[in-house]
Amino acid sequence: MNAACRYLLAGLFALLLSGPAWAQQQFRTHAVQEGETVSSIARRYGLTPADLIRHNKELEGGATLKPNTLLVIPRREAVAATNVASAQDSTDLSKPIGFVTHRVKRKETLFSITRRYEVEEEEIKRYNPQLYGSDLQRGMVIRIPRFAPGYREQQEVESQLTTYTVLPKETRWSIAHKFGIPMDSLLSLNPELPRSTSYLAAGQELRVPKPAEAPEMNQQTELYRSYTVPPKQTLFSLSQEFGISREEIIRLNPEIMERGNLQEGMVLRLPEKKLDTTGVHAQDFVFYEVKPKQTEFSLTRKFGLGWDEMLMLNPDLELGLKAGMVLKIPREKAEGLEVKNTLVLDAFDLKDSINTQHIPRLLVMLPFRLDRLDLQNQEETFKRVQQNNALTYALGIYSGLMVALDSVAELGVSVEVRALDTQLRPERVRQLLLQEDLSRYSAVLGPLDPRSVQEVATRASELDLPVVAPVPVPSAVGTENVFYTYTDEGRLRQRMLQYMQATVTDQNIFIISDQKNREVEARILEAFPAAELVALKQDDENISLDMEAFVASLSEERENWVFVETGDFRIASSVTSILNSANTETTPVRMFTTNRSAFDNEVVSATHLSNLKFTYPSVNREVAESAFTKRYRRRFGAEPDRYAVRGFDLGMDLLLRLAYKPDLFEAADQIGNTRYSGNMFNYVKELQSGYFNTASYIMMYEGLRLREIQGP
Repeated sequence: MNAACRYLLAGLFALLLSGPAWAQQQFRTHAVQEGETVSSIARRYGLTPADLIRHNKELEGGATLKPNTLLVIPRREAVAATNVASAQDSTDLSKPIGFVTHRVKRKETLFSITRRYEVEEEEIKRYNPQLYGSDLQRGMVIRIPRFAPGYREQQEVESQLTTYTVLPKETRWSIAHKFGIPMDSLLSLNPELPRSTSYLAAGQELRVPKPAEAPEMNQQTELYRSYTVPPKQTLFSLSQEFGISREEIIRLNPEIMERGNLQEGMVLRLPEKKLDTTGVHAQDFVFYEVKPKQTEFSLTRKFGLGWDEMLMLNPDLELGLKAGMVLKIPREKAEGLEVKNTLVLDAFDLKDSINTQHIPRLLVMLPFRLDRLDLQNQEETFKRVQQNNALTYALGIYSGLMVALDSVAELGVSVEVRALDTQLRPERVRQLLLQEDLSRYSAVLGPLDPRSVQEVATRASELDLPVVAPVPVPSAVGTENVFYTYTDEGRLRQRMLQYMQATVTDQNIFIISDQKNREVEARILEAFPAAELVALKQDDENISLDMEAFVASLSEERENWVFVETGDFRIASSVTSILNSANTETTPVRMFTTNRSAFDNEVVSATHLSNLKFTYPSVNREVAESAFTKRYRRRFGAEPDRYAVRGFDLGMDLLLRLAYKPDLFEAADQIGNTRYSGNMFNYVKELQSGYFNTASYIMMYEGLRLREIQGP
């Protein structure tokens, strides 16, 4: 069977199943850090202290945790059966006389369910052990235990509540935060509140939980203030503004995790104390997020700062160095380091920085064209694949994505993927969007055609959901949630000119361009004012130049470097042949371009390109033998084409970023250049627009092969 058909069957099989892809790793290890406890480690991995002790016998009897001790951390699924057994063996609680089945509705919480059925949260978890290690999700079916009369003295729900009078300018979010309950719980306690609006009137009375300590509620918190999240605010920028770690922000505002991330309009509880910038200018500093296992010594060595100076800039260090802290660093101390959006980036491998508790949920929208394919007729299917570029591209991307799913599963990352067939029709995309609940996804990969990308991006922008465009999009679609994964021609041209300006010494520079590339010609002349223009002679049948004059201008003492700028493959082929004939041992000639598209045609001689050491900027590079190519070959019995390579690289980058930070926008702000088999990515946010990939390669033909001659 042809490789394209293999792509098709593999893609359609996964599409029809529409099921999640799960990692199979059952255990991981954790190196104890200074100050960590059994409870804090268990909480970090979504376990109970008993689960942790059960798999680490040396912790029994209250043994003291020592730094660098390696603990075995079971996956949440691995402890489920043990939790069931422990619950059944417990003598603290009576056995239920029966169960009620409950299907979780959207926005329901354990708190609201316990109130509805008059049971305790621990009782629900005991008979639904999956809730010990994972959050409640819509559609989940759980068992609610029912107990015999007399088991528990019935307490009126109202006896646990008090009445609160709304103050001027207070919102539902600020009141929920004040009483330490999720928004869903506030709505459950006050069902008369409309769901279509968040309006509250001053003087309105609400039912809220009684405070745990004092009988009277102090309505104004002395050390904290309410803060309304503005558009595009991130946890990182918030931590800079208030001088506290993101973990502390989440601890004070647990609804951030319940809602998936920071969202515009949230009212947070934050300390009054802000980052002290007295006597300094913000532009004089950059910021650095402390990584796990970093020490005082490694930080002072990294930035060339004394610890006393570090303490003066960051007083919170008096309480100890902790992962996640954001430190203020003098800008001059970050010289030579990669800085992005005032954040110092570490050169780190995303694979070493992922959090396996994060579960990326990916919606894939590609034109599989199931409406036009008869899978029972393989010959006809193969012909249609050959004749349809969009289908070939879609199946290649999807087959590469499937290999990426296998790869991240081996890293312990669980992923949920749903694939939809757009049929390459915008009206079909609109129909799918009406049927799909986009709020449950971390990102959308696709579609392919620009009109459909516009449709999806507009709808997804309402939810701040990132849309990853896998193919070039001619222009920005007008929303700020799109990731343009193909580096555009303008950035590639700029990259090439920067490379040439850094490389040219005393070479003899020429420029050959057609009529449509006069603007490019002017940009090259601006970069190299001494360059000589070579006129093209073009008629209906022939393309040439004044060969005698050109050869006479070539230097025998210096290399002759020629820019050729054209979008016409006929001109590219003809000029390449002419330059190849002029290239001799006495007059060496090299050829360059800022846009390769015209040279990517079979009529252009690869031998001539190699002889001229043809050099150009590129979005991708040649793929060598790698773990990816071997895995792809095993799975599909064929070599991966450039579309499959693209799908794998896009998939790996997207899934690893989401496993590192569930918010793809925040991950893009904090992660620099990433490289994979044949593609690399470095996203930069443009004002009132989306995120644009700025990464590229400089490639050169040599010995009939392509090689990268300068990395990013």
